[in-house]
Amino acid sequence: MSTQDLFREDAQLRECEAMLLRADERGLLLDRTVFYPQGGGQAGDAGTLTLPGGREIRIADTRKGEGGEILHLPAPEQDLGGLDALGGGLPVTARIDWSRRHAHMRFHTATHLLCALVPHPVDGCSITAGYARLDFHMTDALDKDALTAGIARLVAEAHPVSHSWISDEDLDANPGLVRSMSVQPPRGSGRVRVLKIDGVDLQPCGGTHVANTAEIGAVVVTKIEKKSAKTRRVVLGFASDAASAPAA
Repeated sequence: MSTQDLFREDAQLRECEAMLLRADERGLLLDRTVFYPQGGGQAGDAGTLTLPGGREIRIADTRKGEGGEILHLPAPEQDLGGLDALGGGLPVTARIDWSRRHAHMRFHTATHLLCALVPHPVDGCSITAGYARLDFHMTDALDKDALTAGIARLVAEAHPVSHSWISDEDLDANPGLVRSMSVQPPRGSGRVRVLKIDGVDLQPCGGTHVANTAEIGAVVVTKIEKKSAKTRRVVLGFASDAASAPAA
């Protein structure tokens, strides 16, 4: 059964009321959720599910299941006694760890700014709450300070961020929209989600993002690596974390 993915239209939602449909070794399945499942390079959400009576289940991760299912994975070392007997329309409150999610949103949007500054195909991506990285298919050298300054400029310019949907046929007619070599836009539903940063970037993306580049805050390039003859890796961090890091 497909889970209604509320985060796809509104990444600012922090909680929702839902129905617990199934609880087994695969995870907890809800009819609708605000939890983003790992995918497209972005880590899955963590948070809590609150059952009637106030019982709280800590969710450590969220993954994709079969047929559009979104599975909420309970954190280990908590009492889940009787959980396998639950389901069948039990109401729950699903609440994400907002600080973790917001970090994902800030970093994910920042990677789109980085794509605008480095006009080469992307062949690897990872977005977590502590860092983000993009691997670019290229041979040219990159300047860490110049990229940091470029991101800061685009953040300060406060570009609105929005999304829309296009058909599979529209995407086929505009192959230049796809920047990623390693992760292709999901197909099969008949439509593809496209992220737009006004005047900066336009490409298919199913992840969560902030509503304006100003919300990203201070992000810096912490490292540039030559991963292979044709791959350059750029790692991003929050400026506050970089400033407090001990000297190497």
